[in-house]
Amino acid sequence: MSTVAYEIVDVFTDRPFAGNPLAVVYGAEALAGDQMQTLAREFNLSETVFVLPSASGATYRARIFTPERELPFAIGGEDLRGLIGRPHHVPESAQDPAERRTAVPGVATGLAVTGAGGDVLYVEASLADPETGAAGLTLTGQLGDVMKESAQIALSFLRSHGAELELPVGDLKDRGVHIHFPAGAVPKDGPSAGVTMTTALASLLSGRLVRTDVAMTGEVSLTGRVLPIGGVKQKLLAAHRMGITTVLIPQRNEPDLDDVPAEVLAKLDVHPVSDVREVLALALEPAEVAATATAA
Repeated sequence: MSTVAYEIVDVFTDRPFAGNPLAVVYGAEALAGDQMQTLAREFNLSETVFVLPSASGATYRARIFTPERELPFAIGGEDLRGLIGRPHHVPESAQDPAERRTAVPGVATGLAVTGAGGDVLYVEASLADPETGAAGLTLTGQLGDVMKESAQIALSFLRSHGAELELPVGDLKDRGVHIHFPAGAVPKDGPSAGVTMTTALASLLSGRLVRTDVAMTGEVSLTGRVLPIGGVKQKLLAAHRMGITTVLIPQRNEPDLDDVPAEVLAKLDVHPVSDVREVLALALEPAEVAATATAA
């Protein structure tokens, strides 16, 4: 795999980018926007390495220089594999629907902010068999105290509103609940996964799948209110990068959408919500769809 240097230029004015991003890209050449996004998704690279929106709204893209070819030149999406090899991982949106994590009840897609920007995270929930004698709530995935409290709130809300939501919460009396966040080596904290944990638990109890195209973020209160969080711009950029098309955010975060690039917003169906009941109505598949998927 070759190493090629590049510079960042404004797509419209051809002016160089004044910042100092990564100085090398491995195996990459001149890529159009959709190829850059494929590279970001499948090789686990931050999209900002390739697309850098400025404060003025101008877009900067990587212009790659190699000694063998003169630029600019175009390559197609089918050329990516020959240039950079096999992808490091296949994103959920590119997998067969039956192989996705959300293909079983109890798994929901959330959004988070890390040191490298926005990211997609998954929440998995399971119930212990009554015969094991397990009870209580188990949390794994290297979670901080605030996130642990969010899990307790999510479970308490569902216990209190089981009849209203038509969920068999009586089963929780004799069965332990386990909530897990994969990527256990990465510390996680904050309240914004509250809606995701609530949705994963409601999916598990109802047997209804969570829609594969939906991701969400928001804190949940004991009364079911969806409270504002931070990092909306980074989270929406991550959802777009990973092929998510529908995003649920707290209604009080709607003004933050002004900070999201227009070209990203145009490709996302963003739903501001104020109550977790709205989240469940939007995120869960109808019961008949879940039954069909289980039978298959």
